[in-house]
Amino acid sequence: MTATQHLLDFAAADHRLPDSAREAALRLLADTLAGGAAGAASDEARHMLAAVRGWGEGDASRLLGFPPPAHPELVEGSSCSFGQEKDRASTGSAPADHFEHARLPAPSAAWFNGFAIHCLEWDAVHEPAVVHALSVVTAALIAASDRKGGSDPDAFLAALAVGVDIASGMGVAATGAMSFFRPATAGVIGAALAVARLEGLPSDRFADVLGIAYSQAAGTMQAHVEASVALPLQIAHAARAAITAVDLARAGMDGRHNALEGPFGYFTLFEPGDLRRYTDSIGERWLIEEVSTKPFPSGRASHGVLGTIDDLLRSGELEPAAVASVDVAAPPLINRLVGRPYKPDMAPSYARLCLPFLVPLLLRDGIVNPACFTADQFADPALAALGDKVTVRLNDNPDPNALAPQQLTIMLKNGGHIARQITGNLGSPAAPMSADQTKAKYDLCRVLASPDADARLFDDPLLYATDPQ
Repeated sequence: MTATQHLLDFAAADHRLPDSAREAALRLLADTLAGGAAGAASDEARHMLAAVRGWGEGDASRLLGFPPPAHPELVEGSSCSFGQEKDRASTGSAPADHFEHARLPAPSAAWFNGFAIHCLEWDAVHEPAVVHALSVVTAALIAASDRKGGSDPDAFLAALAVGVDIASGMGVAATGAMSFFRPATAGVIGAALAVARLEGLPSDRFADVLGIAYSQAAGTMQAHVEASVALPLQIAHAARAAITAVDLARAGMDGRHNALEGPFGYFTLFEPGDLRRYTDSIGERWLIEEVSTKPFPSGRASHGVLGTIDDLLRSGELEPAAVASVDVAAPPLINRLVGRPYKPDMAPSYARLCLPFLVPLLLRDGIVNPACFTADQFADPALAALGDKVTVRLNDNPDPNALAPQQLTIMLKNGGHIARQITGNLGSPAAPMSADQTKAKYDLCRVLASPDADARLFDDPLLYATDPQ
């Protein structure tokens, strides 16, 4: 049996999730929907809505967190507010009446929801695989569930776990540094097979679904290098492609059947890898149990430093006013992903991947609030002054995919210093967020989301996902 066939058999199998996998699926679904509801109310997502609505009307599937807030919400603990741009006519974006409709055709809803889930950089990630698997799979599954009038909760969770497993497993199978944006290129494979499973497609069509999904796989790391808003665009495209792959297979289209291992397949063109690194143990453990949550709305590579500073602030070991400068010695991946310099004219997508902005913001407010990713805040002289004193440099770690160890040194104005060795990221299975930290994230997401959003997004995420009402 080929590794690809092994993967397809796993996708179509009759799974009953063990308690630990079911608990992980529930917890991560809640985390994904909370971040997505906040992201849906962001200016970036709202700007996209006019274009998405232009692709056609329909009421098959819901948009997360709709409608957007009518009034900006002041967030406790910071001086920032969300949804500040009220007049979009002058910018060419959607007028207010475009926000009335909370439903669109399933491909368009999957696109918008995928964008919303990833646009604040607050979505869960399988760190060893470097895949935001929940983002694409959840967006596609909710759109699919909605258009068939809802789904059985256990069937939905099994499809979610299967899709996350396959998307993450594709990353586990990779053997080189990323050139293409793996959350999208691997995510579309896992999401398409998850949708095929939830919608009851015959198992002998799963190979076509995989092949058609592969034909639509796209997204490069250039968006990350430039810190472009094209990052959530790539997640959104993958979620929509997962829906269309299933639709086209159902309509009779054949897909390439050796899409992963063939001479022009995924592991030849997109990145080097050996699929058997994943499929030789597929199903022996559920990879969804290994997924990390993100306490901060910023690139995962920033979380080691931010989590350590957060701990110092919470314990009272660090007084923000005493900080003179911050030095981070880190592996190449950290330096490349979040070591970019402070720019007073940066875009929000840049700021989410910029430690010299994130560190001063955390020191000032005690939280990293997405509402502070605005031009006024970027130009704030105090933030910029400290940002210029945050240095990210290479340590001697040659591993191109390593996130740790990192060395954090905080120089104090009295001539002293605080030094910490960072070996992991807060929110990982080895260092899970506490109940208080999780509640703090959900509370902030709830404030940022539309006050008119479906309350089940926060109070009963599984019911929200499976019952479109």
